[in-house]
Amino acid sequence: MSEENNQWERKLLEKLASESLVEQRRKRRWGIFFKLIGVAYVGILIASVMGLASAPGLEVSRHTALVNLDGVIATDTLASADRINSSLRAAFESEQSVGVILRINSPGGSPVQAGLINDEIERLRAKYPAKPLYAVVEEVCASGGYYIAAAADKIYVDKASLVGSIGVVMNGFGFTGTMEKLGVERRLITAGENKGFLDPFSAADPYQTEFAKQMAEEIHQQFIAVVKEGRGDKLSNNPELFSGLVWTGAKSVELGLADELGSIDTVARDVLKAEEILDYTEQDSFAERFAQRVGVVFGMGIRSAFPEFGTSQRVGFQ
Repeated sequence: MSEENNQWERKLLEKLASESLVEQRRKRRWGIFFKLIGVAYVGILIASVMGLASAPGLEVSRHTALVNLDGVIATDTLASADRINSSLRAAFESEQSVGVILRINSPGGSPVQAGLINDEIERLRAKYPAKPLYAVVEEVCASGGYYIAAAADKIYVDKASLVGSIGVVMNGFGFTGTMEKLGVERRLITAGENKGFLDPFSAADPYQTEFAKQMAEEIHQQFIAVVKEGRGDKLSNNPELFSGLVWTGAKSVELGLADELGSIDTVARDVLKAEEILDYTEQDSFAERFAQRVGVVFGMGIRSAFPEFGTSQRVGFQ
């Protein structure tokens, strides 16, 4: 009986010791969790202060304003009309900016977005006639990118830049042959005889194809008109100028599509006489990017502090 009591007491002590150890670990984990919250909060405050300190509006010295247009021109991208136009407005409105450089690296994109940026450049140039805007092409300025560049006072390029592609393209695929081979039947129900316009799973309709060509031609003529308005007598009489071809930067100067060879540094230093360059391109601030990562940090911290949650709890931390 004495031995049984000893075993019972030993098991009780082991259980109490185990529960005490679990409780200590739980407290330590919660301590780690709250420390992570504190570090993240302080980090966000520091990042916010850094973002304010680096805001272009707080810059007081005489400078060249820079706006970067990179990538495909489309909504919800860094090259959207909303972002570029907001950046351009800030650059023009700055009392200390002596001129604006729009650095372009874009193969083109949405004609609507390009048109909105072109229109805003025209408006800003009229509102601030003493403040020039120069487009500087680095790698490529094609299609919608050139549509925008045409609104600049001057266009500077590198001799090996790719410039032009003044044209419109509408493309797609036809899968009717593949569907026949696979035994797939297309069932398309529409109200309106052309509602299934250029449906890739239906045979090409001659009327719709011709209509699409006319629509592309209309947009092409709008493009040509914008280029002629922006470049004027600088353009050569080359019959292939608006054919959709792309030229090197050196050739584009000969054709009148660009004005001179140059870079953002040479334009800022030699043309605008303001060597200091301040970037006005709108993008996610450091604080915003930091805050986006806080959730990941919390997830990793909580997952390491509370491994007992297991795989069934991952949804909240993905």
